Amino acid sequence: MNRPRVSRRSMLVAGASGLSVAAFAVGAVAEARHTLGVTRVANRGVASIERVWSAARNRQVDFVTLLPEASPAPNLPMVLVLHGLHGRARAAVPTGTLAELARQTARRAVPPFGLVAVDGGDNYWHEAHPGDNPMAMLLEEVPRWLRQRGLGEPPFGVLGMSMGGFGGLLYARRRGERRQPVRALALLAPALMLSWGEMATRHAFRDAADWASQDPLKHLSATEAVPTGVWCGTEDPFIRGVQRFVAATHPAVAYTAHGKHGDSFNRTVVPSVIGFLGRNV
Repeated sequence: MNRPRVSRRSMLVAGASGLSVAAFAVGAVAEARHTLGVTRVANRGVASIERVWSAARNRQVDFVTLLPEASPAPNLPMVLVLHGLHGRARAAVPTGTLAELARQTARRAVPPFGLVAVDGGDNYWHEAHPGDNPMAMLLEEVPRWLRQRGLGEPPFGVLGMSMGGFGGLLYARRRGERRQPVRALALLAPALMLSWGEMATRHAFRDAADWASQDPLKHLSATEAVPTGVWCGTEDPFIRGVQRFVAATHPAVAYTAHGKHGDSFNRTVVPSVIGFLGRNV
């Protein structure tokens, strides 16, 4: 079958503070392209969660969309959201992202666009183990899933956090190789490490050569033409890698302020992130 399978666990959630809000089961879905019901809460946008089958990852994954309104125009431009280590799609965005997206869209500060997230595992968004290839899922399956739901594909931008920042840069590189360049890269404390010893503790690459072949810091020219924004706390463990990336690439946005790794810092820069992505729709 060349279509995703939507399981009985398909769900729809609505709210403004990430995806850790109450959800309700929709029930059995007999056909993969079945359109779920939509709920709109206080003009704060709509978040939906489905379970779909990824042949590239050989498992079911969460497929999450965050839309600025209940009934967006067809082919709504979308941003791919990549979660961090030990993360998952339904908690991929910082607190307040959906509300901020809906707010900026409603007052026409940015053109309408949506966000899409999928479960990528803990292997830096590449095929660390045969038969589990999250990068192939992003490149081959996500566009099809978006198209089946009437949303714009492929994603025009990427929002990556921590490990997802590493993955976002790698994804942009792969898109460039396909001559389908990404139009915007938003990176929140991307996990850019300066030594193999540090990366080796993640057990995500076979050896130093495997890591070097995919490490964004060793392939800076691959994404130099992509408008990029970087946000990172000065107490973040990845700040040194971020500083090296910023010094080498001079991104359109390079913001640092007091803060540690995680949502406590990320939520403070959500308005800036949404504004940056909106300028590149």
